[in-house]
Amino acid sequence: MKQNLREGRAVRFLTIGLIIGLGAYWAGSRYGPHTPTTVNAHPTLAITNGTESGLDPTETENVRIYRQASPAVANIVTRTVEYDFFYNPVPVEGAGSGFLIDTDGHILTNLHVVQGAQTIEVTLSDPTPYTAKLIGADTRNDIALIQIDTKGKKFTPLPLGDSRNLLVGQRALAIGNPFGFSSTLTTGIVSALGRTVQTGPTTFIDEAIQTDASINRGNSGGPLLDSHGQVIGINSAIYSPSGAAAGIGFAIPINTARRVAEDLIKYGRVRRATLGAEGRAIWPGLAEALNLNVQQGILIEHVEPGGPAALAGIHGGTKSGRLGLQQLVVGGDVLIAIDGKAVTSQMDLNLLLNRSQPGDTITLTLMRNGQKMNIPVKLGES
Repeated sequence: MKQNLREGRAVRFLTIGLIIGLGAYWAGSRYGPHTPTTVNAHPTLAITNGTESGLDPTETENVRIYRQASPAVANIVTRTVEYDFFYNPVPVEGAGSGFLIDTDGHILTNLHVVQGAQTIEVTLSDPTPYTAKLIGADTRNDIALIQIDTKGKKFTPLPLGDSRNLLVGQRALAIGNPFGFSSTLTTGIVSALGRTVQTGPTTFIDEAIQTDASINRGNSGGPLLDSHGQVIGINSAIYSPSGAAAGIGFAIPINTARRVAEDLIKYGRVRRATLGAEGRAIWPGLAEALNLNVQQGILIEHVEPGGPAALAGIHGGTKSGRLGLQQLVVGGDVLIAIDGKAVTSQMDLNLLLNRSQPGDTITLTLMRNGQKMNIPVKLGES
């Protein structure tokens, strides 16, 4: 009997920068029925020599990378049960991609691929399904780590590259399972670097890799590879007014994903840098109402006792106030920059903290009683 399936939370519209509602959405996962295809997922390629086979050097390299990498690319199927209007149980199935990063069966993917799943099933180069367990996730960066019991089988994990050394124009290859067509290869280039793709009020892809390699629903969580076959990113989102690939896809840098995976394996959680202070963004109208000497920044309202900000001497608010319908705590410092980079919103602060590690020392530029000052702060861990 056919299962009733639905578009899931993982395929949803997102905001890119200041462009709102222009059709950017998650590049995959719960796209509808997971229908096994008749396409051979890993065909045998009769290629022994690029020249003899009539292939040019780029084609030969593409074939080599695909043959080496595709056995470690995971087809991920998730299942859960929801309830319809009449409280009848409705099985819901979703799908996405992932890839092996070690011989212990750890697989990196997107959190939105496996979020809320009651069961996670993984298929690799052989048709054997493996039940996976969720090791942990980083909700801010949309990264999840799952693990399978390989049952003694030997799989070669994908080598992880260095996303810091990327250049616009270099070749990029994506392998995943778009629309249920398993082990699909698409190629393109790195189109841009350092994008910030906001995927929710507090979630984002920081320093995203933009590529024109086709990424579609079901590619989420799959690897973006360089011309050496090393993983440089996790394919995560696309910008598309029509809902199909429009040549603008985004990947999470592998350096970010590697750090998250290492934390989850070693500590069972993601170690985040924390400032130990809370505040709100100010704008010219609020600055004028509060007689502040700056037009933008973060008004520090609360400082955690004994936290990094408190130990560094950062001042929080001292009295309550109201501006229209907003309740404010005023009298505290105004944060205007971190390590010389302007801070104008909570997202700016989140991004800068996301790029730091617990124990790092950063320099806050503050306004206090009309005076600008620089204060070093050793970040804590949350």
